[in-house]
Amino acid sequence: MRDTTEDAGGEADEPIPVVKRGDEIGYEPVDAAEGLRKGVLLDESDGAPTFAMRRFELAPGAVVPRHTNAVEHEQYVLVGEYVVGIGEEERVVGPGDALLIPAGVEHWYRNEGDEPGAFICAVPNGDDEIELVE
Repeated sequence: MRDTTEDAGGEADEPIPVVKRGDEIGYEPVDAAEGLRKGVLLDESDGAPTFAMRRFELAPGAVVPRHTNAVEHEQYVLVGEYVVGIGEEERVVGPGDALLIPAGVEHWYRNEGDEPGAFICAVPNGDDEIELVE
């Protein structure tokens, strides 16, 4: 990764632009849900001062249990069609759909189809504490 440069006084300068190629992104399973993988596209370690951007992949048949997060989530669906529950409502989402999940709001995911789903998720940097509800 890269760090911000420092001036002669030892203070951090403005963030440096970063380009990460898709093959540089590592994906790991998410413990809370079988069939869910996460890759961190950009975050503080890349010098992103405010937000982290992540890509999630939801395998066919995968279910992410009802949970809350300490921070808001903005999501953009890349591929696939799957169910997202937010609060008391469930919706089927697909490519091009965008979602706002406020901090503390219960939400869950269910991929009932035969194709994987994938979405980008942007969150504020810092602690993204997850609390399972079920």
